[in-house]
Amino acid sequence: MTDPFFDRLAERVAAADSVVSVGLDPDPSRIPEFLSDADLPRWAFNRRIIDATHEHAACYKPNAAFYEDPDGWRALRETIAYAEGKGVPVLLDAKRADIGNTTRQYAELLDRADAITVNPYMGRDSLQPFLDRADAGVFVLCRTSNPGGADLQDLELASGEPLYERVASLADLWNERGNVGLVVGATTPDELAEVRETVPDLPFLVPGVGAQGGDAEAAVEHGLAPREGQDVDVGLVNSSRGIIFAGEDAAASAGRDEEAAYFRAAGDAAKRLKRRLNQYR
Repeated sequence: MTDPFFDRLAERVAAADSVVSVGLDPDPSRIPEFLSDADLPRWAFNRRIIDATHEHAACYKPNAAFYEDPDGWRALRETIAYAEGKGVPVLLDAKRADIGNTTRQYAELLDRADAITVNPYMGRDSLQPFLDRADAGVFVLCRTSNPGGADLQDLELASGEPLYERVASLADLWNERGNVGLVVGATTPDELAEVRETVPDLPFLVPGVGAQGGDAEAAVEHGLAPREGQDVDVGLVNSSRGIIFAGEDAAASAGRDEEAAYFRAAGDAAKRLKRRLNQYR
């Protein structure tokens, strides 16, 4: 039987000395021209990003939105297999949930990826097929990093607590198999701290540290949680565009060496983020 996701993640965090999640979001409009003739440009791009960054990555996080077409799903399958061949787990950022047969179909995505993000808006039954997968990680959206997240997530309930804190408390109840984490953005550090007080033991996936300019210190201080039997605290701090497109300026000035310069810059960006986060671990 496969070990639980968060145990595997703890082993990877220790091996790489890193809590960096690299978001693999290969926007077709930004894939370099020198890869345009590849059979699957998104896969060719991701492979080079993985080659450049895997030493510094605790996890890869492809967003399903960039793969939802026939060639995209092929590219995603190749990407997941290649990342796991490098010993790096894959968290699919899909934000899925539904009811009945639909959510059971969505949960089959975990036959390929190690973990997934889910949306709690429809309640526990919409997440049950994910929660039942004891070997897989299930990251529940709680307090997201986008400005519009406050439209609903900050609403005050009759109990006086904001909705995002109720979501955190529910996720803690749903964690019967030890496979639940939360998505809590680094762009709202005070709320990140509040969620950690509510759920001391759930690992967080913390987006927003890269291009969105979130608080790296708060992301580490509040995003990581102890894992029984493990020597490291577990959690992930994600950067997508800030790593995978870091080479755009470098390639433009590199002449004939633009391809090497492009991916070298991505590796350097991942390494810098790892060092920056490790200051606070």
